[in-house]
Amino acid sequence: MSLLNRIKMLWRTLCGASYSWPALDVILPGNRHLHLVGSIHMGTRDMSPLPPQLLKKIRQADALIVEADVSGSDSPFGSLPDYPPLAGRLAADVLQKLEKQADELGLSLALFDNQPLWQIAMVLQATQAQTLGLRADYGIDYQMLNSVRGTDTRVIELEGAENQVALLRQLPDDGLSLLEDTLTHWHTNARLLQVMIGWWLEQPPTNAAAPLPNTFSETLYDVLMHQRNLAWRDMLLALPPGRYVVAVGALHLYGEGNLPAMLAAAIK
Repeated sequence: MSLLNRIKMLWRTLCGASYSWPALDVILPGNRHLHLVGSIHMGTRDMSPLPPQLLKKIRQADALIVEADVSGSDSPFGSLPDYPPLAGRLAADVLQKLEKQADELGLSLALFDNQPLWQIAMVLQATQAQTLGLRADYGIDYQMLNSVRGTDTRVIELEGAENQVALLRQLPDDGLSLLEDTLTHWHTNARLLQVMIGWWLEQPPTNAAAPLPNTFSETLYDVLMHQRNLAWRDMLLALPPGRYVVAVGALHLYGEGNLPAMLAAAIK
């Protein structure tokens, strides 16, 4: 790739392109074109159907790349063991915060008693999204996967649901930090969800480096965001020639240590 083309590619990656949805284009050496889409795993009714131009890009792509194929009905949490009661696993102040938040959501604390702490955090986050009007059926990656069902378009998983669960199960202290961060940054996370909904319904961000509020501790951010971005970067850099639509969580495309910037840095 010539120096001029590298500069053009870096500019388009960091500043975005003119799409009505959150997306960035990356051109890799070897005639590989990536259309990176900032997905939201749960969406509102107004986020369906997907923009016609995006559906056209998917139809013309050699493959659709997603974090995990969520179009099936199998739950990745089905084989988890039972855990000891929460009273023996959580400090009194954390248990009190959890009970308060569960009560506000209309959830019984007994529902969580034998669940891993990371799963409790995930249930809380999903329920919070539901209270804001989001549903899994309107999730962007779910809709994109449905758009290629019954077609010849290949689906490539960056991780897969089982590997995502395996990553969560490896978190220290049963995922205590994820639960604590979820409870501590509850209102910030709600605002962040509303911002991302606005990216799809109103105006997408124009700069990949735009700062975003962080709802993870530094250690957790490294595991759930930075390290995954590095792994995805390496997988995308290993793709054969072709055109690809890549759907990853929107927060992986914007803010500090984002995936597009990693790709751009790797081919300078």
